[in-house]
Amino acid sequence: MRARFSAVHDCFHDLLAAGRETGASLAIRYDGAPVVELTGGERAPGRPWRPDTLVNVYSVGKPLAALCLLMLVDRGRVDLDDPVAAHWPGFRTPATVRQALTHTAGLPAFPVPRPAAAVADWDLLAADLAGAEPEWTPGSVAGEHAWTYGHLVGELVRRVDGRPVGRFLAEEIAGPWRLDLGFGLDEPDRRRCADLTYGDPGWPVRAAGEPGSLWARAVGNPAGGLDLAVVNGQLWRGAEVPAVNLHATAPALARLYAGLLAGGTLDGVRLFSPDLVAEATRVQYDGDDLLLGRRTRWTLGMQREEDGSWGMG
Repeated sequence: MRARFSAVHDCFHDLLAAGRETGASLAIRYDGAPVVELTGGERAPGRPWRPDTLVNVYSVGKPLAALCLLMLVDRGRVDLDDPVAAHWPGFRTPATVRQALTHTAGLPAFPVPRPAAAVADWDLLAADLAGAEPEWTPGSVAGEHAWTYGHLVGELVRRVDGRPVGRFLAEEIAGPWRLDLGFGLDEPDRRRCADLTYGDPGWPVRAAGEPGSLWARAVGNPAGGLDLAVVNGQLWRGAEVPAVNLHATAPALARLYAGLLAGGTLDGVRLFSPDLVAEATRVQYDGDDLLLGRRTRWTLGMQREEDGSWGMG
């Protein structure tokens, strides 16, 4: 680690020493080069956090799902203004690919209540989404598609390319750019996962929202997305739920964004054209978000902050 970042090192380890974190990793790149890579604490009681420990990073996975579809856009196999139904026959909502990517499609919640085990049934959830009535006129307003985003975007990838989004990510992005991350982990990778904990045990109840509200329907179906017994379980880690269950290391995410900031090239490997990266990171919607309850600047899969930075979807 470079000396100029020693304060970052100290703060990181102070958080662990004070018990504010049980285990964590941190990776920072500056001008494309790694300058900080830290690990500390435990990934589970009695098991030290290692450099290859995988973490369920929830909505940080949404941009990965978006990038899979955007790669197909870059290759000319999909147009951003195509109707979703042009690639997904039977899809009822009159939304475009662009609207699917920008959380403006009007489908923030699965329409049929499903148990936690439904996360392992991709076809079931995709069919639910295809038959749903939109909550608003597509394109008129945004609302984070907290659970549905990955199935909406991921099923488009599968319909166009033929591969499940997890396999597409592994073969077309994670492999070429050497990123230790993925959707739907195999057994060896599941053994590397950190167990999630809540610093505030009351947070899941508050995060679940008012029963019956659009927010509650969006984050609570299928059941279990905020239940530690579910998200630390083998079924969840092995399922593909791209909106909320990407598992990744911190260095992998730092490498990913270094490649995007460089215009789509990492270590000499070009995966995206500079024009695609520019369009993907351009603000497409700037206004109220009905689910998040605040102003949001949506790009094609990421939020762009006022300072120009962009990150999770």
